[in-house]
Amino acid sequence: MRCLLLAFSFGVIMLQQQASLPSPWHAAFALLPVSTALACAVYSRRAGDARARIARAAALLAAALSVGMAGFFYASWRAESRLADALPPAWEGQDIRLVGIVDDLPQPADRGIRFAFAVEKLLTPDAVVPSRLSLAWYNGWPRDGAEAAVPEIHAGERWAFTVRLKRPHGTVNPHGFDVEAWLLQNEFRATGYVRPDDDSHRVDAFAARATDYVARARESIRARILRSLEGRRFAGVIAALAIGDERAIPNEQWQLFNRTGIGHLISISGLHITFFAALIGGLAFWLWKMSHTLTTRLPARKAAAVAGVTAAFVYVLLAGFEIPAQRTLYMLTVAAIGLWLGRPGSASVVWLWALAVVLAWDPWATLTPGFWLSFGAVGLLLYIGVGRVGGGARWREALRAQTAITLGLIPLMLVLFQQISIVSPLANAVAIPVVTFVVVPLTLASIVVPWDVLLLFAHQTFAAVALMLEWLSTMPAAVWQQHAPGVFTAVAGILGVLWLLAPRGVPGRSLGLIWLAPLFVIVPLAPAMGAFRVTVLDVGQGLAVLVETHGHSLLYDTGPRFSETADAGNRIIAPMLRANGIARLDGLVVSHQDSDHSGGALSLLQTVPVEWVASSLNADHPIVRARAERGEAAWRCLAGQQWTWDGVEFAMLHPVAANFVNPKLKPNDLSCVLRVSNAAGSALLTGDIEARTESDLIRREPIRLRSDLLVVPHHGSKTSSTPAFIASVRPEVAAFTPGYRNRFNHPRPEIVERYVTAGARNYRTDYEGALTFTFADGLSHLPRRERVHDARYWRDAPVEGELAPLD
Repeated sequence: MRCLLLAFSFGVIMLQQQASLPSPWHAAFALLPVSTALACAVYSRRAGDARARIARAAALLAAALSVGMAGFFYASWRAESRLADALPPAWEGQDIRLVGIVDDLPQPADRGIRFAFAVEKLLTPDAVVPSRLSLAWYNGWPRDGAEAAVPEIHAGERWAFTVRLKRPHGTVNPHGFDVEAWLLQNEFRATGYVRPDDDSHRVDAFAARATDYVARARESIRARILRSLEGRRFAGVIAALAIGDERAIPNEQWQLFNRTGIGHLISISGLHITFFAALIGGLAFWLWKMSHTLTTRLPARKAAAVAGVTAAFVYVLLAGFEIPAQRTLYMLTVAAIGLWLGRPGSASVVWLWALAVVLAWDPWATLTPGFWLSFGAVGLLLYIGVGRVGGGARWREALRAQTAITLGLIPLMLVLFQQISIVSPLANAVAIPVVTFVVVPLTLASIVVPWDVLLLFAHQTFAAVALMLEWLSTMPAAVWQQHAPGVFTAVAGILGVLWLLAPRGVPGRSLGLIWLAPLFVIVPLAPAMGAFRVTVLDVGQGLAVLVETHGHSLLYDTGPRFSETADAGNRIIAPMLRANGIARLDGLVVSHQDSDHSGGALSLLQTVPVEWVASSLNADHPIVRARAERGEAAWRCLAGQQWTWDGVEFAMLHPVAANFVNPKLKPNDLSCVLRVSNAAGSALLTGDIEARTESDLIRREPIRLRSDLLVVPHHGSKTSSTPAFIASVRPEVAAFTPGYRNRFNHPRPEIVERYVTAGARNYRTDYEGALTFTFADGLSHLPRRERVHDARYWRDAPVEGELAPLD
């Protein structure tokens, strides 16, 4: 049974690594191992002992292969069904009137609110819309001095309004967060916004589906907690512990929890659910045993098992059915079924049943870090318990378990987050018992007994723990950060920790440390001496370009700002730098003040050490002020500045000093223009320069303008890329950096046609993800396209010519 459960799970996991879905007809190949298993099983009954053993082993192997293929094609069928629920490209950006239900807790967003919406009826003739949408409703433009506010929206309400939608599409960068995978898992097959419309109205105050009752209860609990703890720092944490909604926790608190390694406690974890189920089960056992009539009809242990699983199910519903909560519920359910049947089974079988059920319910669970960390941690606890049950005092067992989890999860933590909290054992030693046995019970008690004092006590208790966490997080070596390990080094690391934590009697356990070493010592390859690499990041409508030489790194522009708390700096660039093993930047060029080029700079400067900053910004700009306040280098970029790193030449071509005192010059025409070159080729980074500056560059720098790679000015705007400029640069490759369905309609078709006519190969980050060019002897200048290099079946592949702007 263990082998078959593991095979099914492995098959589901393998499907999520595919670039495309297999043909349904390929499932017929599963009949071959099935027939082989049956034949071997029949033969084993007739053969002698030795041959029977071989036949039984062959039958098990063939059965495992067939079950693994069943898992693979089951996941493929689920994926095919979900992807079929799609928004046709022809309906992107069109006004569509529909009726549906607010399907989950609405969340505050910049200038409005965001919510899931289950579509019930389409009022627009012939429209085709997916069944579940992710919608935003923004405040309207100010009228009479006041902004038109979004109406109050609650889970379970039925609404009618007009929307504009687009297909699931996110940025794709090396080691970046996969937005399209998240949308697929959450069944959002289109995103969009509600159009300003006087005819938008609430149809019903409550739709009364079964899920609506749960969602409305969760919303009511969240509202009461946030109201009772208004103005208190950790109100969002208490809400997360009650209903699993973590979106009220600010980013700086998440940074604290991640640095101290207690992030797993902030959501409703398996430990919380197990404790709550055990508490309710124990209470039911005690009450049941008090009645002789009840115990004669049903043993108290079975009644306690039912009560515990029921309590866990209710708590998991409140938690939003997240993966760690599901895993615990299924393990408790399997254990309870075994108790009822008189066949409790081993802990490993229970764990594998939970794994298989989670993946059968949600084949995309493997796309979330919580899946790997949750099942990995429990698997490690089961592994170290083999042959060592009853091995000592409880505090020693707890210490051994914490040590095993800390060491055992090192490979996964480095693969998923590229960091390990060094202080996590100490932080967890205090936080786990306090949160589990004090904060969570008080929070849950406040749901049943609506006394605000319980919430206040829970909050203050957690605030006391947070003081210790803040002290630990300020330690210089609180966190180890490094590059993302490769697949083979990660596998070696996993084998190493399994060897290291093996039961007593396994020889050479300390040798497991050697297998861990590749995780840390095998680093990503830097360009060779004299070569350089240019990565044009996919940041949406904006620009960020990383230039790497053998021993130096420079970032040109920092992408856009997405919201009050999110920008390309902290969401895309910083994680990518860490995963690539770039701990510091030797230089940062902020071409000009537009937010789609400078929006990520401040957050990046707080995260990554930067040797110097060059820009065309005024002295009172927040980026320049931030550098000045810290006494760090910042200067204006000026034509004539040049330097050499590792045999690679850098030259600033624009602006000249006179440009800064010209009041008629637009900020776009102050963009820093940087040329990077070596013997193998050159790249020209142009920011948002327009025709006026292009003409000036042709006049001043006719020779140095010639470049093999041109990052197209102003994302392909009609105000740039004049025929004369393109003829002067003569690019072999033109890289466009527009946002998907951007409202400016960048790049303009006539501009794209100019580059085609000039013989340049055109690439777009919105079509192909991040573009990586390597300039070295013997290599072509064609890029590695991230959507092709790291292809996944769920990623949207826009077709040239079918896109129009989303207004």
